[in-house]
Amino acid sequence: MQTETTTQHPATERSLSAEIKLYYDLQLAKAAPAPLLIALHGYGASKRQMMREAKLIVPEGFAIASLQGPHQHLRDPKEPGGPLRFGFGWLTNFRPEESVAFHHRALLDLIDSLIAEGIADAARIFLLGFSQSCALNYKFAFTHPDRLRGAIGICGGIPGDWDASDRYQQTKASIFHLSGERDEFYPPARTKDYAAQLRTRASEVDNRSYDAGHEIVQAMRDDLRLWLEDKAGA
Repeated sequence: MQTETTTQHPATERSLSAEIKLYYDLQLAKAAPAPLLIALHGYGASKRQMMREAKLIVPEGFAIASLQGPHQHLRDPKEPGGPLRFGFGWLTNFRPEESVAFHHRALLDLIDSLIAEGIADAARIFLLGFSQSCALNYKFAFTHPDRLRGAIGICGGIPGDWDASDRYQQTKASIFHLSGERDEFYPPARTKDYAAQLRTRASEVDNRSYDAGHEIVQAMRDDLRLWLEDKAGA
């Protein structure tokens, strides 16, 4: 009896391009065009959570856009038997460069759209990131050095390729980095050199530490409001 043999071809990876929607919440200022704060949440959070926080931070006269991350996932119920919840993230470890490019494109489109609508003042665009979005926002700020008036990082890191990459440029944008002394993810030992590293590409860097964990506390909000008032009026 003859045995039939077949040739096994190796599997190859291919890709498809698909369009997805990104959602954001927008709060208009009373007068336009206005200074704009774009606020990005951390891992597992949502645009609604970050909009609530941004409202506690911005001075009078600011518009706010809270953009939601593209990577959604299920979260456990708040109580046994309750409905599953959802959260969103900005980055995964599968082809992370694609997530970075997506993040940059989303911000550029959002900024251009709100400027074109007369909502945002092109000279006063501020970008805020908490936790996971912090390093991503710094990637954007130093890759597109003329798009922002200021960038704020809270309880997060700086890009892992900060020293190795040649894409980061000098920027005139002001940088404000805030960290928690009890932050289990970004403790002082990890963040102590951030200010010096950021100053290699930004001439104006404010770095402050607070009695806080991995969170945004009232002292941070108070300092951010004053900082935004100053930079928006400069």
